[in-house]
Amino acid sequence: MDILVSEDDPTTRAILNALLKKWGHNTVVTNDGEEAWQRLQQESPPRLLLLDWMMPKMDGIEVCQRVRDAAKEEEPYTYIILLTAKGSKENVVSGFEAGADDYIVKPFDEFELRARLKAGHRIVELQTELLKAKQDLLHQSLTDDLTGIMNRRAILSQLRRSMERSKRTGELLSVSLLDIDRFKSVNDTYGHPAGDIVLKECARKIQSVLRPYDLFGRFGGEEFMVITPDIVETAASVAYERIREAIENSTIALPNGSLAITASQGVALWNGEETMDEFISRADQALYKAKDAGRNCIEFASECAITHD
Repeated sequence: MDILVSEDDPTTRAILNALLKKWGHNTVVTNDGEEAWQRLQQESPPRLLLLDWMMPKMDGIEVCQRVRDAAKEEEPYTYIILLTAKGSKENVVSGFEAGADDYIVKPFDEFELRARLKAGHRIVELQTELLKAKQDLLHQSLTDDLTGIMNRRAILSQLRRSMERSKRTGELLSVSLLDIDRFKSVNDTYGHPAGDIVLKECARKIQSVLRPYDLFGRFGGEEFMVITPDIVETAASVAYERIREAIENSTIALPNGSLAITASQGVALWNGEETMDEFISRADQALYKAKDAGRNCIEFASECAITHD
């Protein structure tokens, strides 16, 4: 494990460096608090710190405070042990209040130091595992298990943010609801595993023709949502036609054969005033028009008359 040692006394610094290396740790050694703080701003900083309390330029207490003030919830935890000759209760309390996790009184005992480092190491590892578990859960809560794209919750959240940004900047915005044509017959004829293959391949085809900043998610069942920011109707027609062609021109390999599919799309351009539900409803109405027009086509929604305050 990488451990940052910040100690202005050269003898103590050398002893600490030698002990930590003997115990199998990698060391980052600094001479004062300011140098320690600068190292902590670099990429992949150590997450276990041994800081002398009294140092020139910046003492250990100030380094503690800065580390805690700059801490972000999504980053791994930094465990801080203070080295101090100040062993009174008041000084210990002030060290903990500054953000230290533990302290060792000088002159330190080698066995005590090793035990406290082991405890700090365990805490850092546990915090890292908890952070990873939290990130995994967040990813799972926003990702469609089958296709790997955003799920309904995530894509609606992105649509809300896109509308807020469009309102603020005047940026144009469109949304498409895309539905795989006659998908029920795919499940009925080839089985649900084949239907899953179709959904995954359709998602892959759509993703392959989107712009880097377009947003895409599974809206539900065989229906997908595509959000295209900063796009006029003419450009939107071209963008959604690329999606239609990508799906129409693909042949999906199934365990018991192959299958060609098509998809219908309903597109709405946001007028800057309607609610998200109204915006989606217009795209949905356009999708019904596309289905009624014979499928495998794109229909644009008519303008919405605003009725709410």
